Amino acid sequence: MGSFLDAMEPILAKMPAVKPPEGHVHFKNKLIWTAVILIIYFILSNIPLFGLAPDSQDIFLYYRALLAGSSGSIIQLGIGPIVTASIVLQLLKGADILHIDTSEARGQVMYMGLQKIFIFAMIIIEAAPNLVGGFLKPDPAIANAFFGGNLFLLSFIIFLQICLGGVLIFLMDEVVTKWGIGSGVGLFIIAGISQALVNGFINWTAVSDPYPVGFFPRLIAIGISGGNFLQYFGTDLLAFITTIAIFLIVVYVESTRIEIPLAHAQVRGARARFPVKLIYASVLPMILVRVLQANIQMFGMFLSNMGITILGKFEGQTPVSGLMYYLAPINGPSDWMWWITDLGHAPWEVLTRMGVDIVFMVVGGAIFALFWVKTAGLDSSAVARQIQNSGMSIPGYRRNPQILEKYLERYIPRVTVIGGVFIGVLSVFANLFGVIGAVSGTGLLLTVSITYRLYEEIASQQIMEMYPFMRTFFGKE
Repeated sequence: MGSFLDAMEPILAKMPAVKPPEGHVHFKNKLIWTAVILIIYFILSNIPLFGLAPDSQDIFLYYRALLAGSSGSIIQLGIGPIVTASIVLQLLKGADILHIDTSEARGQVMYMGLQKIFIFAMIIIEAAPNLVGGFLKPDPAIANAFFGGNLFLLSFIIFLQICLGGVLIFLMDEVVTKWGIGSGVGLFIIAGISQALVNGFINWTAVSDPYPVGFFPRLIAIGISGGNFLQYFGTDLLAFITTIAIFLIVVYVESTRIEIPLAHAQVRGARARFPVKLIYASVLPMILVRVLQANIQMFGMFLSNMGITILGKFEGQTPVSGLMYYLAPINGPSDWMWWITDLGHAPWEVLTRMGVDIVFMVVGGAIFALFWVKTAGLDSSAVARQIQNSGMSIPGYRRNPQILEKYLERYIPRVTVIGGVFIGVLSVFANLFGVIGAVSGTGLLLTVSITYRLYEEIASQQIMEMYPFMRTFFGKE
């Protein structure tokens, strides 16, 4: 693998990329870049795919909140290819198949180049089944009007539009990472889920019954009409309570940390603390777990549409039998409360599906948290080097990276696993009871946590603007 990567190095180094800033980017400019990318994202989410038939199916319907894409738009795939490529790379690196030292500049260039190759490959791999599997259908009327009835040509044009949207999302993510605040992946998730949450609170449209689907309009309409409160508002009230609970729990847990004392070796009296949060790996590994589930479901749905039902049958986007049913995530009370809704499955089947989902989320959360910490440069060795380079050390210990690393090994791996398990359990809990706006419990969990960390990063950016010498410790220069 090493010799192959060495041979690929010229190609990996020349992969398309957004030019990084040559010096420090002022905080105001970072805000402007972030706002511009956010506006472009919303514009792209409202550009429909040309030639798409109205009866097309969304293969990622239940994962829209996580993928930060918009169904039927040019950004149909959202962040799916980026996250899937990250999963593949982390598995290769975690299995010790990929030997790249990301602590060196050469290794970083090779890793980023390899990641881009995987992203472009995943854009094609995830776009193709939408058309080949018959999910995104070309509109015969448009084919007749513009292409002489050639449906294949129109399908290919739809495919190119989806690929273009995937590339644009990738480039916008790079712009935010290099020129803005936070990451594009996190920004797009916040944007999509926040929009869905607002819609879930104030939407006046009635869908499945005479009352609006929005929380407050529905509450008012049921109160005025005197309708059965438990029948028409019971699950909405449960979702509202879950939403508030998730918000409060995440904010509290984000502030829970172990603080390692640090002292400057040359400046007497200069002290600091390195925080090891309970959610040390952040909640981003949970995206990896859910996107892995989404790709498994996409594969099963593709086979089902092709008439191959060995893994299970689908009705629309919903698995109804076989292995795919048990691997499908729980998205709300309607997926498991068999005593209220006729699910078409025996209680033991529903409970088995719940058990598989819990194990998948908890174990997957712990594993991907460990992988994420390693690949993101947050492991003990990377943090030890960062502290050493900043001129800080732990009081009472010699200034030696190996000693620092050994000290950090007491905390970082254990906290990473505990945090990954906790987030997995919390995500399952949120999905079981549902949240406002049908954004999925995992989606809400991600939004609250990413927003909190974005707030912390904005605060740190402001501090570094006021005290430029702090940029060295934060690794910004």
